[in-house]
Amino acid sequence: MSFEGFDDLLAFAAVATTGSFRAAAEQLARDPSVISRRLTQLEHRLGVRLLVRTTRSVTLTEAGTFYFRRIGSVLDELDMATREVGGFAASPQGILKISLPVTIGRELIAPLLPDFLLKYPNIHLDAHFLDRTVDIVREGFDVVIRTGTIRDSSLIARRLTAFRSILVAAPTYLDKWGTPENVEDLQRHATLGFTTHADWPLWILEKDGEEKSIKLNGPLSANSLEAIFEAAVKGVGVAMVPPWMAMPFFKNGLLSEVLPGWRSIRNIGIHAVMPPGALIPAKTRVFVDEIAASLQTK
Repeated sequence: MSFEGFDDLLAFAAVATTGSFRAAAEQLARDPSVISRRLTQLEHRLGVRLLVRTTRSVTLTEAGTFYFRRIGSVLDELDMATREVGGFAASPQGILKISLPVTIGRELIAPLLPDFLLKYPNIHLDAHFLDRTVDIVREGFDVVIRTGTIRDSSLIARRLTAFRSILVAAPTYLDKWGTPENVEDLQRHATLGFTTHADWPLWILEKDGEEKSIKLNGPLSANSLEAIFEAAVKGVGVAMVPPWMAMPFFKNGLLSEVLPGWRSIRNIGIHAVMPPGALIPAKTRVFVDEIAASLQTK
């Protein structure tokens, strides 16, 4: 049914309910002549008279009474659906499908999810931990967590936080091989390389505006940051990792920071990316707001 045909139905229902073209016009905020024209269109389309019009009143014909009874339930269902959908916009609820990179998702975002779900019990999270670039629209994701630059300008992106990686090593490694005192010392150490880092096979480091780089020459290079991190914890060498990944291991003494103050020159942004469109559902909005607020305190 066209929008015009639906407006004809609304006009008919308003007249049938109020018994007056003028009252129906006031109810629908339309001119009485518009209501009359819509009723005429509807009767012509159906090929039957629905109303008997006099100067004093409007009454339903037998066909009009039957038709009003049948469409009444349809209009009631539509009104209920409209109010329920409005509830989705106003109240956070429903299934929220999200995609997260495996390491960042597990280490940084996953610990925040239980508190979020306790705060919003009407939201069901469908979380996918993936290291591939998903098609947010085609695959039906509500939110995708991504790092680095967002190249698709049609998507809505919000920066949640950012980090610059630091250098770490296990105390057992430093006790055996010594602690580097400057960047140049790293050349004689086992440096563990993350091969998907933008600067591979280099570390480009910065401190107080001074920039230095070294070529990696350690016993392990891998496209898994977790493999590199595990090797560093076990004392294999020096690794460059996000600070949020290392902090718990500083506290329990399994890792130490190497060359404090020197960090990767790259400031890596973490973004929440959403499908294009002006309206962001309440479930999506509160999720992004909560995750952003939690990450700002880390």
